[in-house]
Amino acid sequence: MSFARCLLQVIQLHLFALSTIFVHSSILVHSATGASRRSRNRGLACLILCVGSIPPTCPLTLAQQSTTEIFFEDVFEAAGIDFVHTDGSSGRHYVMESLTSGLALFDYDSDGWIDIYFLNGAPLPGANMGVVPTNRLYRNLGEWKFVDVTIEAQVGDTGYGLGVVAGDFDNDGDADLYVSNYGPNVLYCNNGDGTFSDGTNLAGVSTGNRFGSGASWFDMDHDGDLDLYCANYQRFTFDQHIERMIGGYQFHPGPLDYPPESDNLFRNNGDGTFSDVSLAAGIATVAGTGMATLAWDADEDDDTDIFVLNDSHPNFLFINDGQGNFSEEAILNGLAYDRSGRANGNMGVDLGDVDGDGKQDLLTTTYQGEMPVLYHNAGAGLFDDNTNLAGLDPTLFPHVNWGVSLFDLDNDTDLDAFIACGHFMDNIQHIDDRTTLKVRNYLLQNDGYGRFTDVTADAGNGLALIQSSRGTGTDDLDRDGLLDVVVLNFNDHPNLLRGVPNGNAKQRPAHWLQVQLVGEACTRDAVGAKVQLIYGGKMQARELVLGRSYQSHSGTILHFGLGDIEVVDELSVQWPGGGTSKLKSITADQTIVVCQNCAEAVPLP
Repeated sequence: MSFARCLLQVIQLHLFALSTIFVHSSILVHSATGASRRSRNRGLACLILCVGSIPPTCPLTLAQQSTTEIFFEDVFEAAGIDFVHTDGSSGRHYVMESLTSGLALFDYDSDGWIDIYFLNGAPLPGANMGVVPTNRLYRNLGEWKFVDVTIEAQVGDTGYGLGVVAGDFDNDGDADLYVSNYGPNVLYCNNGDGTFSDGTNLAGVSTGNRFGSGASWFDMDHDGDLDLYCANYQRFTFDQHIERMIGGYQFHPGPLDYPPESDNLFRNNGDGTFSDVSLAAGIATVAGTGMATLAWDADEDDDTDIFVLNDSHPNFLFINDGQGNFSEEAILNGLAYDRSGRANGNMGVDLGDVDGDGKQDLLTTTYQGEMPVLYHNAGAGLFDDNTNLAGLDPTLFPHVNWGVSLFDLDNDTDLDAFIACGHFMDNIQHIDDRTTLKVRNYLLQNDGYGRFTDVTADAGNGLALIQSSRGTGTDDLDRDGLLDVVVLNFNDHPNLLRGVPNGNAKQRPAHWLQVQLVGEACTRDAVGAKVQLIYGGKMQARELVLGRSYQSHSGTILHFGLGDIEVVDELSVQWPGGGTSKLKSITADQTIVVCQNCAEAVPLP
């Protein structure tokens, strides 16, 4: 550890210790759910924000809505998807009904087209359902046509689905699925013939009757196979249900109404089985209210760390020692709280280099009235809350925010943001006139320097939809070089948002390149690989992760917008565990497969 970093951490610790004096004198307030949330004295905020960040001369506000080349067309009606989400329909407002589900975008049959897996709720005590709801898998036929293959593929889990992640844990060349439930989780092993087998018990990755949430596949110890991190939300059973009443109306309990829970870490034994190393590896030493998870190299030391976004509880950052042992260091690294020292009602997270400095930043979504937080990567594992510098105005976010995607949606070489919104209370309007159950989602356009502009109103009919959204995924579903967005909606059908250049389906998008990685010495998914493009003196950087947004999965094929660049000068891949591949003079507007130890890339047919 460098002297500068050590000094900065000491300063941060002293400031945090000082801030707790103010915090303990704060009062407890109740949110619309009735859950206790802290209202902290912010007298120390100006001092805290100066540590590890560039102090702004004045607060920056989000630019006014303006015209944009990003345009999304809603193509759900003709797509052949008949999925409708349910929260369990109990009428009793159990806590899991407020959270609901994510989704996975992945190529389950290796035909080169991204398929869609939607999670669903399950009947809860008090529900009266004629047909038991299931998760649903839709195969992509191309041309925005999908067919339900749930029964044939044998992935129709009937548990209360919350989180999902796809990854090739057995390195056999096809993507497996892990589903986090309230209750027993499920591992679906891909058989390679369009079907899956339930391998949960054989693999040893059931978490029992815990309250699952986000999950991530990653290689914790550089042994070449995928390990599994599973976040948990609370310790809850139905006989502990709290009936929360406000103004004569019943509402859901909140994140602080039940005890927090520790998470699970499973080490892959390389033979199709896993060992629970949660305690031995240092994960189960703390408990939180886990929502989304993100496994990536936070401190740039070439191993994978774990970020856990907690709901109204300090976030966790588990730093890997390179051998698969972890220490929780979120406070030291600047990721536990926002810049005012507050533990937000956090929901979703995504990573990406929003300001073009080559380092992966984080954007997190939060509860109603709280701002999404942009954690700027300052290097060496340190992060600053640069939300104000990014132009994110608190007045823009009166609603609850859930899924979040950081992707280049207009192919102009920088990362834009899609944020899913919506409340979970079907009667919220009775006590709060600032929001409703169903609202619009947000689209924020990057100016190339890490400042965002709200372009929602100009981004097509796909952004005019009024629903209560949760999980999101972003991928190129029609293989036209422009990214598309899929949104799972609470108690409703999903949205399929087709990216259309300038709103004209006949117009070619700006140039692009998509990269699919295949590992050999590392995991076959090459999770944790770092990819750089260099062209015309400019650079773009990505890191491949499995599991992102709000308890969802997408983006395994890395997408780079190139603007008017027709040829990439150099593409380099830093493979997990060591080794670098460099390819020269790559033509734009294609998807290429880059294999570890291969001399050339292969175009995807």
